[in-house]
Amino acid sequence: MVTRAAKSLFELLEDFERRSIAHDASGSSQRDRDNTWDGVVFRLGSHRLTVGITEVDEILPLPQATPVPGASDWLLGMANVRGNLVTIVDLGWFLYGSRTPITARTRLVLTRLQGRYLGLIVDEVFGQRHFSIPDMVEEKPDDEALKGLVDQVFPQGDERWGRFRVNQLMTDPAFLDGSA
Repeated sequence: MVTRAAKSLFELLEDFERRSIAHDASGSSQRDRDNTWDGVVFRLGSHRLTVGITEVDEILPLPQATPVPGASDWLLGMANVRGNLVTIVDLGWFLYGSRTPITARTRLVLTRLQGRYLGLIVDEVFGQRHFSIPDMVEEKPDDEALKGLVDQVFPQGDERWGRFRVNQLMTDPAFLDGSA
């Protein structure tokens, strides 16, 4: 049974929605959304990178991982994250050959590989940012390890955020093999 107070609260919310939509009659909000690329921004070593928000399922502190026999050193193991089996990969170790230092800021970026969870360890996650698509520039990184994984940059003030292509990483035969 809906009370009168609940009904009037719902009507009030409907009124707010109608007025909000009417206020943006020009459609400028839609144009802004059409010209915006949303990403999760993170640090990998000295590189500032961003990955598409739709490619990230979750960001977590590092869970305890169970090692996988015969796997490469950079494939740290498997972890149970809320009942889901997640492969844990040290992204810095895979790309640069040295282990990512684990600090209070180290995070696991949870994504999917062929429908299965994959956790990428990064040095730090800064959150979500909205980038203007017209500001994006084609730029190949000087860093050999990032070639093919970063080919566009979003400049913002003094910072440059390389667009990290998770899908390209997941086509790398060495990454897919994961064996020592």
